[in-house]
Amino acid sequence: MTKNQGALLTTMTRWYSPADVLKMATSTNASLLLLSGERSPYPGKLGVIEEGAFADVLLVDGDPIANIKLIAEPAKNLLE
Repeated sequence: MTKNQGALLTTMTRWYSPADVLKMATSTNASLLLLSGERSPYPGKLGVIEEGAFADVLLVDGDPIANIKLIAEPAKNLLE
C-alpha cells in the first residue's frame, strides 16, 4: 500500500461501506486485472488466499471494517 493510498480509500466511505471499500481495493481490482487475459503480468490466480495464488496479506492492528481510518496510517497500524 502506498503512503497515501489508505487515506484516499478512507474518503470513499462517503459513498461506500468500509467493507465495500476494502473489497474494491483488493479482490475487485484482482478481478479487473484478470480481464486482461494473456496480457496479465500475473500467471496465476489473483485476489484469493490459496496455494499458488498471487496475494498480498495486510495485517491491521485493529478492525478496519469498524474503523476504516486505521488504513490511513499504515506505518502505525499495518503490522510487518
